[in-house]
Amino acid sequence: MNPQTTPAATAPQTPLATPWGSFDLTRFPADPRERLRAWDAADEYLLRHLAGETDSAAGAATELAGRRIVVLGDRWGALTTALTAASGSAPSGAPAAAPSGEPSAAPAPYGPVQITDSHLGRRATRENLARAGVPVDDSRLLTTRDTPPERIDVLLVRIPKSLALLEDQLHRLAPAIHSGTVVIGTGMVTEIHTSTLRLFERILGPTRTSLAVRKARLVFCTPDPALDPGPNPWPHRYALPPDIGPASGRTVVNHAGTFCAERLDIGTRFFLAHLPTPAPGARVVDLGCGNGVVGTAAALAGPGAELVFVDESHQAVASAEETFRTNLGPDAPAEFLTADALDPALFAPGSVDLVLNNPPFHSHQATTDATAWRMFTGSRRALRPGGELWVVGNRHLGYHVKLRKLFGNCRLVAGNPKFVVLRAVKR
Repeated sequence: MNPQTTPAATAPQTPLATPWGSFDLTRFPADPRERLRAWDAADEYLLRHLAGETDSAAGAATELAGRRIVVLGDRWGALTTALTAASGSAPSGAPAAAPSGEPSAAPAPYGPVQITDSHLGRRATRENLARAGVPVDDSRLLTTRDTPPERIDVLLVRIPKSLALLEDQLHRLAPAIHSGTVVIGTGMVTEIHTSTLRLFERILGPTRTSLAVRKARLVFCTPDPALDPGPNPWPHRYALPPDIGPASGRTVVNHAGTFCAERLDIGTRFFLAHLPTPAPGARVVDLGCGNGVVGTAAALAGPGAELVFVDESHQAVASAEETFRTNLGPDAPAEFLTADALDPALFAPGSVDLVLNNPPFHSHQATTDATAWRMFTGSRRALRPGGELWVVGNRHLGYHVKLRKLFGNCRLVAGNPKFVVLRAVKR
């Protein structure tokens, strides 16, 4: 078996067949060599249920016409694309988006509103809507940091890997849910646990699950407007340990869904102990910044450096900004970008002096090195001659092989039985 993929994700790139048509869907960025699909059995199960084509619950199809539909956590836009096609294009009297691109004050009840934490997922949704010939209306594509709709008639939830993100988003959406709101979650059986169901019950109301179909399951929740879920516990804050260099004892802010919300992970801790000191005026990128602790430590070590924090997660970028501002003050200069790695539209060739990177090796439930490879190639393009990429990673991932292939060099800065810190220089 190919170690870079999981068995459930290596099916051929077949179209998603739905009651409203067949859709050729892609992840973002699209790669013809990529075997990971942009949809799975959980997406298919939910769509068939909404059309009344399953035995998962009594009753006919879910009424969608004229109702405000919110799709939370749609990974690559499969649900949003199919439901937008089902609802048709916007009526002529529908309000346009505000000049800023944010939704208008009174959105019309047509088509779904997507809420996602993923920049890549949002880009994939736009491309999949275009591929399907469906009008793309950015006012219906929101992030987890945007103000949610004031009323939700149908809430469809793709269960995320992070239970914390689900908790935060259900708290944020609860005021818009009423007694008549249809709430349905979907996920693979490995993604839905007792703790998932308890979360729905604690925040929204009584919850039950369907039978499993093709290793996917649905979650049905009946909203109880009298339920008091209590305050949203996110974001979390904690103090860093005292022996990790310039960031010792500093405060970290973690919004829900950001890596290591409760404590510093051992890989980042190892990285912090071996970070380079940026030169005055150097442009330093914390790539895949998470809660921003690495970039904040670099700013503390090199006060004259220009820091840029980049992540594809909106929650992560918000965490990084709060971590940085908490420790360096509200007026300290820095950039915070939600982007696909070192997007060429944002980083000109030769515009960066130092990249600090702890690359992820999972995409939802799949193990893949595609993100790390994109981060490394983007770093090489954006770095100036003599610029450096510093990477921390699990020893077994073999990042040194990729870095030598790209840069022609790679030096081991530090290592222990589990992690390595590597340095590659653009010649």
